Amino acid sequence: MVMTLRARLVLVLAYVLVLAIGSMLVPLVRSVRDRISAEVSQAAVSQAEVVAATAGDTSDPAALAVTAARQVRGRVLILDARGVVVADSSPGGVGADYASRPEVASALRGRTAQDERDSSTLDERILATAVPVLRDGRPDGAVRITQSVDAVDRAVSSATLGLVAVGAIVLLLGLGAGAFLAASVVRPLRRLAVAARRAGDGDLSARVEIEGSLEQREVGQAFNEMTARVQRMVDAQRDFVADASHQLRTPLTGLRLRLEEAAATGSREQLDGALEEVDRLADVVNELLVLSEAGAARAPDAVCELLAGAARAVERYPAAIIELRGSPALVRCTASDLDRVLDAVLENAIDYGPAGQTITMVVEPGRLSVRDQGPGLSAGEEETVFHRFHRGTVGRASRRRGTGLGLAIARELTARWHGSVTLANAEGGGAVATIELPTADGTTPHARATEATA
Repeated sequence: MVMTLRARLVLVLAYVLVLAIGSMLVPLVRSVRDRISAEVSQAAVSQAEVVAATAGDTSDPAALAVTAARQVRGRVLILDARGVVVADSSPGGVGADYASRPEVASALRGRTAQDERDSSTLDERILATAVPVLRDGRPDGAVRITQSVDAVDRAVSSATLGLVAVGAIVLLLGLGAGAFLAASVVRPLRRLAVAARRAGDGDLSARVEIEGSLEQREVGQAFNEMTARVQRMVDAQRDFVADASHQLRTPLTGLRLRLEEAAATGSREQLDGALEEVDRLADVVNELLVLSEAGAARAPDAVCELLAGAARAVERYPAAIIELRGSPALVRCTASDLDRVLDAVLENAIDYGPAGQTITMVVEPGRLSVRDQGPGLSAGEEETVFHRFHRGTVGRASRRRGTGLGLAIARELTARWHGSVTLANAEGGGAVATIELPTADGTTPHARATEATA
């Protein structure tokens, strides 16, 4: 049988607690047992000395013996110099001769004695304590106190059971805390397993709650990021298939018609039109492939120079008038992705701007802006122009050729590097495209602006 992680954690904690409590409880029980025994013995001697000190001056030794017996919870005898009982806390003992008792004999010789032995008359083990009664510095009798060792043992056992009970309570509390801790460790893992099964069954919207310790939160965050990326890639592939099936149908149909017409008439014009449709079809396929690959995994440590990338873009369009300004700036991106984004933005500025216009490119840390002198955007088109195959009001009116995928590709590629690209109308006319990418130190222009304002 495979043991659960929760059971293993509780079992390990129980083992540690038992060892810790046992290592402390055993010495403590021994110490308590020894301390109780020593206190009982010392109390018996002290009480016997008190009785012996007052026995010679009291007129009622019997009352003195009874009072002392209640305090020591034993039997108290007051004996004369011959060892004969003159007062007994228990009835029937007065007149008995105790001189033969070892402890009494020692006391009558002037020495305090204490002995633990089995009593044949009481049929139990007793602790006998005897101290001398002194008169003018000489022994003139003795005080004998007997206590049941079984009663002392019962007191010691009671104290031991109390300590064991405390240890058991501590163990139970520790196991309860351990079970709670184990549950807090296992709960996020179980939720992660449920979410993973959902994702495996095709529900890529499955997410887990970020909770628990730092390590558990990191695992949950990594899982959510993974499922989000997989979902984006699957959505991109689904969109790619949908877009391809929709957008390729028109040029393929046109190509078929032209080829059929050329086959029927032998028209060179129809063949030239067919070749144009083939070129258009190739452009759409290439753009769709680039778009489908935009969500793929990227190199996390890729860095390129933004100003150098802008300079390469200027060289690729020698017929356009492009004014480049700015200073070198390192950003998180590959040179190939940056070139593709700049080509999409520049081609958009060139195609929709007037002939002979001056395009201005400005490079800043983490930001590159491209401004044209074209008609700009219609109201509400700031986001729709980034939709696939959307060419904007100006593009549809002018019937300019193109796939309508350039800006969509630019946005996907910048998002791949946690950046962005926006398009808006510029002050004084024209449109301005702004590309933002994280700098080499990982910050963004927006974050730097926020820090500067603060």
